[in-house]
Formats: sequence, structure tokens, C-alpha cells
Amino acid sequence: MRIIFAGGGSGGHFYPLIAVERALRDIASEQKLQDLDIIYAADDPYDLNLLKEDRIRYLKVPAGKIRRYFSIKNFFDPLKTAWGIIKASWLLYLNLPDVVFSKGGYASFPLLFAARLLGVPVIIHETDSIPGRVNKWAAKFAKRIAVSYPESMKYFPKEKSALTGNPIRREVIGGNIERARELFGLEEDIPVIFVFGGSQGSVKINEAILDILKDLLEFCQIIHQTGVANINTVKERMSVSLEASKFAFRYHPFTFLDEEKYKNAYKATSLIIARSGGSIFEIAAMGVPSILIPLPSSAQDHQRENAYAYARTGAAEVIEEANMTPHILLREIKLLMADEPRMQKMSEAAKSFAKPDAAQRIASEIIRLGLAH
Repeated sequence: MRIIFAGGGSGGHFYPLIAVERALRDIASEQKLQDLDIIYAADDPYDLNLLKEDRIRYLKVPAGKIRRYFSIKNFFDPLKTAWGIIKASWLLYLNLPDVVFSKGGYASFPLLFAARLLGVPVIIHETDSIPGRVNKWAAKFAKRIAVSYPESMKYFPKEKSALTGNPIRREVIGGNIERARELFGLEEDIPVIFVFGGSQGSVKINEAILDILKDLLEFCQIIHQTGVANINTVKERMSVSLEASKFAFRYHPFTFLDEEKYKNAYKATSLIIARSGGSIFEIAAMGVPSILIPLPSSAQDHQRENAYAYARTGAAEVIEEANMTPHILLREIKLLMADEPRMQKMSEAAKSFAKPDAAQRIASEIIRLGLAH
């Protein structure tokens, strides 16, 4: 059986595809399905090493981005997309997949267009509470549609849609406190705050944390994923702000966390400060209270909608980036950390929201559709 994945451009699209791929291999092994061949077709491989480790073939399919602001690239990207459709059609013809599984986004459009032309069955998944334009279009011909939030069900045909949650990698769930202390050099009995701003990091969140870092380290430890491009700036500012601090050793900045570090960071954490993309479902699966800071420039304002949809369950607090002054962020952190009953309720709400079987459910439907095809 051959399955082609479409989508990408960000970790929020890429890592759920990896979660589904691993679930597919588990099911194929259980059902003794031979020769499972998985291909990732996108404009960029995102993490080529991970694709190689998971035995996923990468095929480059150009895709032009649709921007809502002026850019000289807007004049050339339609040509890039047209070339992507031609190339995707040829790749589908050569590889003859049984199913195309798409996470949506501009990077998936050429392959979805080609799949429609060639009659290849399509399954799509919508990560956000407000669907993107590509998924709204693809819903017209997709055989099955999986969604992450109840709020997005109204945008799709009910007869072929299912609420599954967002696929998460089992490798980032679990963890061990002792292993976390070993990996990060954590003290016992001092609360941990885990800060991350998406797969690339967030300059705004980094700056806010650095502004209050000295105060935070008086009562907690910080694991901070800064993003590769931001680490030097963070370390420069840290060296100045913590020069006279006796608790500087409690701050642990990293460019990026691999799967082992992620799961152990989650396990050790009392509170998470993060954006509100697909990582919400990892946070929920670990049952960790969170403060969400939506990315204001996200398409269809989906991060804001995601954050408030999740916060309505009682699992998180939301601070709009425009309102995120150092004083407000520090006050909110202190209020939460000092209120143990509230933190416990947030943890329980997060676990109730979580759907840890999303990858398995989607993979089962892909296999079923592929066998039928």
C-alpha cells in the first residue's frame, strides 16, 4: 500500500503527519500488511533527518504561498503553484498512491489538485478551530474529513466528518521526572515553567520572559525553547539580566528540543507558556495547565480561536499578545502558581479535552480507504 502525505511549512502540520505515519506502521504490522510505502510530498522537507529515520520518502512539490500583504513574491508564486500542480500530477502518475492524506495549508494545494484530477482518494485533517481555505476547498471532494475542535465541524459535511482531535506523537508523551532532572539539571521541589513559541520560537514571548526572568527565577525554574534563530540574542540578554542573580542556574534555554527532551520537559512542568497551534493537544495529553499567547498574524486568526476554544474548557488562560506586558504576564504566572486548587482543576480539564488516540483513528481510516481503493 502506498500513501502520500501532503502539507507542511510548519511543525504544526509536519509533526501530526509523523504521528499518523507511526500509527500507520503499527496497524500495518498488526494486520500483516506488506510493503507499506509512505511518501511526503511538499515544497520543503521541514526535517529531512526525521523523514529518513522514519523511512519516509521525500518528493519535492513546489507550492506558492497566498499572502494577505504586499510582497513581490505574490507576482511569482502563482507560477510556482502551477508548476507544482504539473509536477504533482506527474509524481502521482508515476507512484500510483492508494490514498493521499493532507494536513492542509498552501503546501498541500498542488498535490490535492492533482489527486482530484487523477481520482486518488483523499483524506484531510483540519488542525484549527477555523479551517484554512485549502481544506475548505478540499472538503468538496475528500472522502473523509477529520477535525480537531468541535467548533470546526460546522464547516464540513457531517456525513463524512469526524471529531478526532489533533494527532500527537506518542514519543513526546510520557516522560520521567528523574530523567527530566538529569537532562535539564533541575532542582527538586522547585516548580518548572516550560516556555515555547512554536517550532521556530517566538521573539515576542522570548522578550517577555527575559524581561521578568530575574523575578521568575526567585520561585521557579525555566525550560525555554527559544528557536534556533533567537538563541544568541536570548543568551546575550540573559547574561546581562542575570548577572547579579544567585538563581541564574535555574534558567535552561535551548534552541530546539528533540522528542526525548520534549516528553521529559512536559513531565517535569507545572505550567506551560506557549502559542496556540497544534501543540495544544500535546499540552492537553500531558494534563499541564497553560497560559496561551495566540499568534496575532495567524491565518483566519486561527490561533486566537484555538486558544479561546481550549480556554473555555477551563484548561488554560489566554493573554493576547497586544496585552502581554511583562507586568501582566508575571502577575498571571504568580496568581496561577499560588493557586493549587485552580491548577489542579486546569490539569483535569486538560486531560478531559485530550484525544490521545487521534493518530490511530486517522491511520485506521486511511488503511480502510486504501484497502477499498
